[in-house]
Amino acid sequence: MSTRVAVVTGSNKGIGLSIVRALCSQFQGDVYLTSRDEGRGQEAVTSLTSDGLKPKFHQLDINDLNSITAAAAFFKEKYGGVDVLVNNAAIAFKVADTAPFDVQAEVTLKTNFFATRDMLTHFLPLIKAGGRVVNVSSFVSVRTLNQCSPALQQRFRSEDISEDELAQLMQQFVDKTKTSAHKEAGWPETAYGVSKTGLTTLSMILARRLSKERPDDGILLNACCPGWVRTDMAGPKAPKSPEEGAETPVYLALLPPGATEPHGKFVSDKQVQTW
Repeated sequence: MSTRVAVVTGSNKGIGLSIVRALCSQFQGDVYLTSRDEGRGQEAVTSLTSDGLKPKFHQLDINDLNSITAAAAFFKEKYGGVDVLVNNAAIAFKVADTAPFDVQAEVTLKTNFFATRDMLTHFLPLIKAGGRVVNVSSFVSVRTLNQCSPALQQRFRSEDISEDELAQLMQQFVDKTKTSAHKEAGWPETAYGVSKTGLTTLSMILARRLSKERPDDGILLNACCPGWVRTDMAGPKAPKSPEEGAETPVYLALLPPGATEPHGKFVSDKQVQTW
């Protein structure tokens, strides 16, 4: 039996770090804390090690395709693939940020949608039978979906939307913001929300593809909301601790062998939500 392995992106702090902490004590196998900055990643590993946990580290910047492909090659070579992948890395502009909306749109979607999509493109083929893929999205994705035009809502909810069509829609949003034409095109005024609507929809598309192309492999792929969590991103007023925020992602990462659901769902507080 080869050693099982779990990989968590953007996990040197916040919810990602709490996911690694929980997996270190609950997952039977090696757990990789990853971050774009090697120094901050190693510091986080050291802090967990001092608590008696044994995470491993690998540099991974999801905005750098070379970093993604290097990490994918490493896990394929060392472990023959990946058992658990948690796509947690994400960014959000502060409400008070003065960057123009079109800049916020481009930067936010670049990481939260397009870079996460790159991760999935390169790592999904490595997911072993019985594997678990968790995309950390947000309850904002549902709220944003409901603020889109009926035509956009219909596409995001449809069973036949393709990954290419979704990517084109995400790019359309970014392009429209440059001339402030996004609202008349049916888009709401939230770059973070649109990026997470895209990620939740992508999760559903890829789950359908897995069911079709690898029906006997028992892989479960879901999007989830950690809740409103006290992190550098959400600020100190949020009601949940990072440990509480990690609960649903970890629950989905550790769905027992042989489980058939949830799959292709949006999950919050361990419950499947209406999309």
